[in-house]
Amino acid sequence: CARNRNTTKSFIGCMQDVFVDWQLIVPEELLSNSAVNVSPGCSHRDRCLDVPCQNRGQCDNLWQSYQCRCPRPYEGQDCEEEHVAARFGSEDSHSYAAFTVNDSVGHNLSVSLFLRTRRRDGLLLVLANSSGSQYLHMWLEDGRVMVQLSNFEDLKAKSAIDDGEVHFVSLEMEEGRMTLYVEAQKQGHVEVGTVSVQAGDSVHVGGLLESRTTSVFGGYFKGCIQDLRINDRRLQFFGLDSSVSSYPLELMKNVTAGCSGDNACSRNPCLHGGMCYSTWDDFTCTCPPKTAGRRCEEVRWCELSPCPADSECRMLNQGYECYSNATFLNDSTVLTYRGNGHISRNLTNISLNLRTRRRNVAILHAEKGSAFLMLSVQDGFLSMELQSMAEEDREEAEVVSTVSVNSRTSVSDGEWHTVQLFMGTPWAQTSRWTLVLDEKVEEASTSRTKGGNLDFLRQGVDIFLGGLAPDAGWSLAGCLGTVELGGIALPYLSPSDVNLPRLQEEQFIQTSPRPPLVGCTGAPVCEPNPCLNGGECQDLFNIYNCSCAEGWAGRRCDFSTDTCASGPCVHGNCSVNGLTYECACDLGFAGGNCDEQVDMCENHLCANGGTCLHGPDRYACLCPENYTGPLCRRPKLLVSVCGDDTKNYTCFNGGNCTDRELSCDCPPGFTGHR
Repeated sequence: CARNRNTTKSFIGCMQDVFVDWQLIVPEELLSNSAVNVSPGCSHRDRCLDVPCQNRGQCDNLWQSYQCRCPRPYEGQDCEEEHVAARFGSEDSHSYAAFTVNDSVGHNLSVSLFLRTRRRDGLLLVLANSSGSQYLHMWLEDGRVMVQLSNFEDLKAKSAIDDGEVHFVSLEMEEGRMTLYVEAQKQGHVEVGTVSVQAGDSVHVGGLLESRTTSVFGGYFKGCIQDLRINDRRLQFFGLDSSVSSYPLELMKNVTAGCSGDNACSRNPCLHGGMCYSTWDDFTCTCPPKTAGRRCEEVRWCELSPCPADSECRMLNQGYECYSNATFLNDSTVLTYRGNGHISRNLTNISLNLRTRRRNVAILHAEKGSAFLMLSVQDGFLSMELQSMAEEDREEAEVVSTVSVNSRTSVSDGEWHTVQLFMGTPWAQTSRWTLVLDEKVEEASTSRTKGGNLDFLRQGVDIFLGGLAPDAGWSLAGCLGTVELGGIALPYLSPSDVNLPRLQEEQFIQTSPRPPLVGCTGAPVCEPNPCLNGGECQDLFNIYNCSCAEGWAGRRCDFSTDTCASGPCVHGNCSVNGLTYECACDLGFAGGNCDEQVDMCENHLCANGGTCLHGPDRYACLCPENYTGPLCRRPKLLVSVCGDDTKNYTCFNGGNCTDRELSCDCPPGFTGHR
C-alpha cells in the first residue's frame, strides 16, 4: 500500500512468503482486512501476445493490461486512430492555412510533417514574426524539399518526394546547425545563426494570402499534410483536441479533411479512345491498339493505313501526312496553297523531288508586298530567288537583300532529282542559302548574299505550285513529289482522300479550284511497245528508251549485233566487224560470202611446158620428160650405167658409158670423169 495514493502508483503483480516482523502474512488474512483488488493465487497472461497494437505500434506489457506506443501519425489505445490529414489544392484550388504561436519555442527548433504530393513545386510552410517578416521558408523545388532561413542559409534534399507516396520530412535546428531529413535519412546540413520562435509569430501552411508572393516559391501546394508539428506542438487543422497542446488555427481556405485525390479522369485525359483509370491525384490510360504514351497521344498512324495505296504515309510529331507525286501539264494544273493561321515555326528550308524535260518552267512562286519567292528551271538549271522581310509584322518592314542560288548541273533530263534548299544558320535573322541537288553535298551551291527566311508564307499569302499563276505562262510540264516548306507539306490529297483526319496543328491548305493529278504520268510513249526484237521500253517522261535484248542494238533494237549468227560465209570463217561481218575464204573460193569457186589453173606457175592439172583446193603440174619438181622448174637427172656384176660405172647428165673402157663420153656442156 501507499501513503499517498495520489502521487504513488500501486504495486501490480504477485507476492509470496511475505513476512512482517518475522511473522508470515498469509493471503487469507490480507483478504479479511478489506483488501482492495487483491486475490489469492498468481494468474498472469501477457496481453501483448494478442498483438493489440495496430499500424506498427509497439506493445508494452502492464501485467493485467497493455499499453501501445504509437508511431506517428497514429494514436489511440490500439494506435487505431490516425491524425486527420489536410488536403490542399483539391481540384487545383488555392489552399492555405495560418496558425499563431502562443508561447516561445526557444533556440532549438524542430519542424516535422508527413507529405504526399505529385506536384514538383509548391510552398509548404512559412514562419513569420509578429511584424510580418518571414524568417523560415520550406517549399518543393523539382520534387525536392527546399529550406531557406532568413533568405541566406538554404538546404535542398537529395531525394525527390513527388511520387504520390507518403513521406516523413523533418527539419532540426540545434546548436547552430540546421539539418534536413527525409524518411530519417539525412539530406544535408548547414551552419546557421540563432533561431528563436516567439509567441505571436505565425505559421503559414500551403501558401500565403498573396498569390504573387506564393508564386516565388513554386505556387500553392497541392497534396496532403498530416501530423504537422513544431517541436512537440501539433498544428491541428481539424477535430481540435483540447487535451493536446496545439497552436490555435487563425484561418483556413479550401483545405479539406482527409487525403482523397482528384478525379483526374473527369477531364478525359486519355486520347484516341483510351480507357482512363484514376489513381491518387493522377491517372493511367489503357491505350487501344496502335497507340502508346501516357495519354495514348502517340499514335502509330501509319499502321492504321490512313493513306491511299499509291501514296506513302509518314509520321509527324502530331499525326501523319500522305506523300505522293503529282503531274503538271499546263496552266490548268497549277495548284495554290495558304497557311492555316497556326504555323508558328520558322520556315527556313524547302525540299522537293522534280522531274521535267522543260528547260524553262516555274516550280514555286509567292509574293507578299516587297517579299517574294521564285523557284524555277532556267536553261535547264534549277534557280531560286528570294527576297524576304526582316520583320514581317511591321507595316514598314525592313527588306533583306535578294538571294540568288543556282544548281551546278542540269535538271531538265526527264530523270527524278531531289532538291534541298536551306539557310546555313536557320536561327539567325539572315543567312546564306545553300542548294543541294541529288544529295551531292560536294557539288552544293551557296548564295553570295545573305537573306531572311520564308516566314512571310505562314499566313495570308497565296503559294503557287507548278507555275506563276493560272494562265500566266511558264507552267511546269513534269512531275513533283510532295513539296515541304519548313518541314510542312503542301499535300496533294484532300481530306476526303485520306482515311483518318489530319491532326497536325500547322498545315498548308490547298485552295485550288481543281484537284491535282495525283501520280506521275506523261504521254504513253511505251504503248504500243516501240522496241523490236524483244526490247524493253523505258518511259523517260514523254520520251522513251529501248533496253535491247542480247544481239540487238539501235534506238528501237532493230540492228543485230551478232551478224555471224546466220552463217553468211559459205566457204570461209566469219568475224563480227561493228554492225556487219567479214569472211576469210577457204582456198578455191572468193566473194563477200566465199560462195564463188576460183579457177585454180588460171595464172598457174607450171614452167618448162608443164601442164596444169585441176585439184579440189589446189593445182598440180605435169612436167615434160626432161623436168621435174612441183612447178617443173628442175631438169631431170639422166643416168647411164655399164660394167659387170663385180664392178660398174655410172655417167650422169646424158653421158654414155662404154663397157670396154668403163669411161663416160660427156654430152656438150658437161665435162669430168662422169
